[in-house]
Amino acid sequence: MASHSNRPTSPHLQVYKLPLTGLVSISHRMTGVLLSLGLLLFVMMLSALASGNNDYQAMQALWGNWLLRLVYYGFVYALFFHLCHGVRHLLWDAGKTFASETLDHYAKLELVASLLLTLLTLIFI
Repeated sequence: MASHSNRPTSPHLQVYKLPLTGLVSISHRMTGVLLSLGLLLFVMMLSALASGNNDYQAMQALWGNWLLRLVYYGFVYALFFHLCHGVRHLLWDAGKTFASETLDHYAKLELVASLLLTLLTLIFI
């Protein structure tokens, strides 16, 4: 019987370092799922608003919690990150920004743009 200890191991996350574009791609999928879950919170907020003053005040008191505030900020960031990455996909559909030397540049640009859009939104809300 042959020994299996000399066999090469396949790349896995403990050995292989994902490139920035891979991390951004995975994050795009994750934010899509989180946005779907966040829409449930949004619908709950609209329901409280439509249900009258007592429910609205209860919802306002609940949103004073720091943890829910953090969830809200994360939702806003996820929304803008997903938007920026979607714009990048539109550019790819047009055949632009595929050069390997610009992939990381555009990934960083999309991260910075989503952060700036989030900060600007939170400042004005």
